[in-house]
Amino acid sequence: MQKEGRILKGISSFYEIEADEQLYTCKARGVFRKDGITPLPGDFVRFTPGDPGEEGTIDAVLGRKNSLTRPPVANLDYLFVIVSVCEPSPNALVIDRLTAIAEHKRIEPVLVVTKSDLGDPQPLCGIYRSAGFRTFCVGEDDRGDVPQIRALLAGHTSAFTGNSGVGKSTLLNEIDPALCIVTAQISRKLGRGRHTTRHVELYRTCGGYVADTPGFSALDIENGEFIHKDDLAYCFREFAPYLGACRFTSCAHVRDKGCGVLDAVQRGEISRSRHESYVALYEEARQIKDWQIK
Repeated sequence: MQKEGRILKGISSFYEIEADEQLYTCKARGVFRKDGITPLPGDFVRFTPGDPGEEGTIDAVLGRKNSLTRPPVANLDYLFVIVSVCEPSPNALVIDRLTAIAEHKRIEPVLVVTKSDLGDPQPLCGIYRSAGFRTFCVGEDDRGDVPQIRALLAGHTSAFTGNSGVGKSTLLNEIDPALCIVTAQISRKLGRGRHTTRHVELYRTCGGYVADTPGFSALDIENGEFIHKDDLAYCFREFAPYLGACRFTSCAHVRDKGCGVLDAVQRGEISRSRHESYVALYEEARQIKDWQIK
């Protein structure tokens, strides 16, 4: 008899599905490969359980409200972008690429600055709070905003992502010690973290679901997370009040005369670093031909 449930993780061709407060192991039917569909953690699915000791089969992936290719997860409410004050140092372009992708996918981005005991997080926090993002700080010896983060997770599906070594797994263990997610030290030779999370897995915690995701340093067109240049300005939420104030309707908000966004940058109403990230992403997108977009 078919059941409906939710994929918590997928390893190789096997998926762990939660339904009726039980876990089932299933394989996807061959028709998914034929149709170019890959079931993802977070997907709601219809499946047929197997006999005792045998795998069942995923028969259908139910409607998604959104999905990401990297990290591979579906049906998110929040994307927590985790960055550290240092070790590794924050990369504004990586942060802004992630928040733009989240905005494009209708996922609410949330910034968490870790290791606040090793440096002052406020300059970085100030940039993103001014841009309109929920922004939190935590440190090794200071629980900081952990209670607020825990409250935000309740009733929602969230993913934690960012460069390796910034403390995603450590933060999740602080939020819920019962998770016992494996962590690792920073590689002193490379100046970045070792990849302790090897796959995406949804955990039940704080009355919701949260995914710890493999660390990464970039997203690009090859991974399917592409924003067309004409859509990019709408993925920087603080640009919105100024998009109708440009002299030319074709304004790219890069270096155009009479640009409302550039004027706001000059007045300090939009962070210069955020606009620099926008320009870098716009130039990347401008180089991509339509036939390259998957």
